[in-house]
Amino acid sequence: MTTTDVKGAESAGDPTANEAVGHAAGAAPVAAGGALEGTDTVAAPELEEENLTLPGQDVSAAHAASNRGARKRSFEVSDHEVPKSDIEEWRFTPLRRFAALFRDEATDDREGDPAVDYRVTVPEGAPEAGTLAPGQAPRGTVLVPEDLATAVASARSEQALHLVAAKNVAYDAPFRVDMIGRGADRRANAHIVLEAQESSSATFILNHSGAAQYAQNVEMIVGDNAQMTVITLHDWDDDAVHIATHHSRVGRDARLKHVAVTLGGSAVRLNSIGEYAAPGGEIEKLGLYFSDENQFFENRLFVDHSAPNCVSNVAYKGALQGKNARSVWVGDVLIRKEAEGTNTYELNRNLVLTEGARADSVPNLEIETGEIEGAGHAAATGRFDDEQLFYLRARGIPEIEARRLVVRGFFAEIIQQIDVPEIRERLSASIEDELARSMN
Repeated sequence: MTTTDVKGAESAGDPTANEAVGHAAGAAPVAAGGALEGTDTVAAPELEEENLTLPGQDVSAAHAASNRGARKRSFEVSDHEVPKSDIEEWRFTPLRRFAALFRDEATDDREGDPAVDYRVTVPEGAPEAGTLAPGQAPRGTVLVPEDLATAVASARSEQALHLVAAKNVAYDAPFRVDMIGRGADRRANAHIVLEAQESSSATFILNHSGAAQYAQNVEMIVGDNAQMTVITLHDWDDDAVHIATHHSRVGRDARLKHVAVTLGGSAVRLNSIGEYAAPGGEIEKLGLYFSDENQFFENRLFVDHSAPNCVSNVAYKGALQGKNARSVWVGDVLIRKEAEGTNTYELNRNLVLTEGARADSVPNLEIETGEIEGAGHAAATGRFDDEQLFYLRARGIPEIEARRLVVRGFFAEIIQQIDVPEIRERLSASIEDELARSMN
């Protein structure tokens, strides 16, 4: 193993209304996909209500705002507006908590004291970690910013960290990037490029700890017939704020497994995008989060099926405990007209452990062709299953231990699919710590 130290690379709009929406426990989610009031459109009037656009027409502004595949992408910071609460993409987000990351500011590195310290480890025989300047391929060939924070992170990252799994090589040990924030008052920007070349197989672990105001881009390039696993762990201190965009492109007959775990931080928002370069690709997105008092965790996913005969599977599970514990999960799947033979499914489950916590779950599925293998989604939020608790207590198990067993079983499906034993053990221990705080 080779280890290298690398020096790394609240609201505009209506903040009062935004915070009210963000913390009103029990409020019902706003219906997804509706037209935004006061937005000018160019579609035929009879189509405006449902945000539809006829072939050959320009995409309406309302449709572009709600249609996940029609959003504007640009590297220019000036092309992106400061987020507002009345925009679909940000309607659940407490914008004031992320305000620092919407400012076009450089990383607060100081001499000998980086805002975020990077420690990079590559497997034996793998290429050494490199860097990529803006415009230097493969940087920017997949990830083009859709929002302000992503554009700022791209523009303000003079060098992107570049990790490569070489062609035709399968690595037993993972690539690892440990990111340690040096202060919740310090701003940091980053761009990371992960590349699995043709017929390679590799696992990449991104581990976040400490505290910072951190805007991060992660670009994932999966070559033909390659297999890439990316595990991103957000184990920040309680005062960290983090916005990340993870964007992947999967080649012919290639496979990506993306695992997102969020356990720490004051506010963490992950936008995870997956697309296909050729037929036969497979994307699996797994997630686990545990939100405590006053923590806000948001996961937004987009799988863009633009090639035929590809597969995607999404499964996220979260638990919440404590006053103002908050989670948001939005899953978007677009099956374009050329993506015949698509097979896709997305699932989100939330377990609310205490009063005062709230989870929003919004699955969206847009299909432009009927020639598919299958497509579906499911989402649910609930409290402990009384029948399960009764069954366990009837067999002599104390109530507190019975509740712990239910939560362990709830997360087990996700944890068991993580192929790195070290990570499985760490997550099990972290969940036990969370349960000890809430149930003792």
